[in-house]
Amino acid sequence: MRNEPRSGRLAAWGNALLAGLVSPDDAVHRIIGDDALHRVEGLPGESAPVGLSLGLGRLRALGGTGFRVALPVPGHPLGLSGPPEFNARALSAEEAVVVAGAALGLVPEVHEAGPEGDLHVEVVWRCLPVREAPPADVPSLGEAERELAEAMRDATELLARLDVSGAGPAARAALEAYRARAEAGSEVLAPGYPPRAVRVLELARRVGALVAIAYGGDGTGGDGGEHGSAVSASQIAARAEALRPVERTARRAQVAAYNAWVEERERS
Repeated sequence: MRNEPRSGRLAAWGNALLAGLVSPDDAVHRIIGDDALHRVEGLPGESAPVGLSLGLGRLRALGGTGFRVALPVPGHPLGLSGPPEFNARALSAEEAVVVAGAALGLVPEVHEAGPEGDLHVEVVWRCLPVREAPPADVPSLGEAERELAEAMRDATELLARLDVSGAGPAARAALEAYRARAEAGSEVLAPGYPPRAVRVLELARRVGALVAIAYGGDGTGGDGGEHGSAVSASQIAARAEALRPVERTARRAQVAAYNAWVEERERS
């Protein structure tokens, strides 16, 4: 699970833009992050890809009132509501953005360009029709916070029980490295989000980092190329089975946090 999916950045800063809390330039800068370029392709009324700033403006003109996140994986269509074409693309990317009020969704297609050692990332957000229906399996913030507290305990116990990297020093070092990156990074969420959403997202990211460490990664969601002390396919499979519900809980909480702005707006 990536700690900061591109769909999360687009939803958070797109919502702040809709609320008038940030400028278009600031929103685009935050969404792009370390990537080189973002464009939007397939917008109704546009025959060619457009820049992200124009794309966000067009989505608002088309009736968009907020941005929701979906983080689906096979067997768990988290945040999706159809139709099949959109769901299939979102599942392939393992993330998407649903534009409330416009019946449209965006799926990122990521491309690397440039010579080795000087690669840069370009993202095309593919715009597709979506079904206006409740998203699948998205909890409330309160539910997500309660589930995360239990998941945090489970993930910590798993690190020890699975004897990841000798049951301690390497795992602790990886978690401390994650904390340092988080403290040095940008805001957890954009302006306008409730404090509880910020708290839930911070905890979800920490649980996600623990899951990555338990898999043998470095807490960033990437593949560290190791599986701790697991030395057989059956042990690796058992570890994945034990971690799956913890990872699922963290992803559900991420979606609840990113979607909190839209949920609060619709309630009010």
